[in-house]
Amino acid sequence: MPLPQDLLRRLYTEPPEGFVATRDAAVAEARRSGDPATAREIARLRRPTVAAWLVNLLALRRPELVADLTQLAEALRAAQRDLRGPRLRELSAQRRAAVAALVAEARRLAADVEGGPPAGKLPLGEVEATLNAALSDAGMAEQVRSGRLLRAASYAGFGEVPRPQLRLVTGGEEPTPPAGPPAGPGHRAADRRTGRGEHAGRADQADRKAGRADHADHAAREAGRTTREDDRAERAARKADRAERDAARATREAERAARAERARQRRALERELTRARTDQERAEAELAGAAEAEHDGAEELAGIERSLAELERRRARAEQELSRRKLARRAAERAVTAARRRTGEVEGAIEAVDAEEGAAAEGPGGAD
Repeated sequence: MPLPQDLLRRLYTEPPEGFVATRDAAVAEARRSGDPATAREIARLRRPTVAAWLVNLLALRRPELVADLTQLAEALRAAQRDLRGPRLRELSAQRRAAVAALVAEARRLAADVEGGPPAGKLPLGEVEATLNAALSDAGMAEQVRSGRLLRAASYAGFGEVPRPQLRLVTGGEEPTPPAGPPAGPGHRAADRRTGRGEHAGRADQADRKAGRADHADHAAREAGRTTREDDRAERAARKADRAERDAARATREAERAARAERARQRRALERELTRARTDQERAEAELAGAAEAEHDGAEELAGIERSLAELERRRARAEQELSRRKLARRAAERAVTAARRRTGEVEGAIEAVDAEEGAAAEGPGGAD
């Protein structure tokens, strides 16, 4: 059974100092209601750190800002996959501005929470690191968006840049196989005339001459055919050699083009890496300066608080001294009043004595 959302919202938006008391009260209430399963689920909830509490404040009270951060993270990951340098630089500037705005908003939200930590003690650096981790890791972004983060997180970089996939395309021409040699030559039989006659000797001689001429003609034709076949084979071999050289040249050119493209991409990535490292160093320097300024501000605030405490103690002592002097003044006033009353009484007594003496002087002795 899911826990009540209003309870979860109250637990993870109030200051961490009050988390345990609120959780234990909710556990007791669930037990009184006869729901031990819910009581056990509530008891398993853990208190977040101050940095995680600040991130939870953002997720629960300003979810639209966290949603914008998630969209920016998706755009950053897409730009990294596509190796788009100008787009990466633009999105990196947006990332820095968005994270700074969220950190400022977290500080403002914390100031509005009653009983929250003082502004000088807020771990804003951890909040910034957690938001940067959410930009680089989808799982961390989901935890931030849930509003139930327990610890701050950090990330070493902005994701792995994918390696480009290259394909080597080669072309060529299949050599044309040489034509096969023609079939063997036919042997033409020499016509020999036989006979016997008057000119038998001369006929035999003529026949022998004719046979030798036919044989020479046949040999010449065979030699010419062999020469033509050799020429065709030579041309086919040269054509095959050219095709092989063309294929090798095309392969070399494709390999050179692929190497040149890889070298170009590497140079572009190295330039982008240099710029990214420069941005990182600048951001780290700004972070160090901000942390130092925060520390100085905290020390200054602590000094002011000590001075205020000393002034309060001096004021208390002065008030005590003033009260004592007021009491002394009042006692002196009472003493003066008593003295004046006594003086009046004595003066009256003296006047009475003087009057008696005057009366006595005017008596019988005075008449003589």
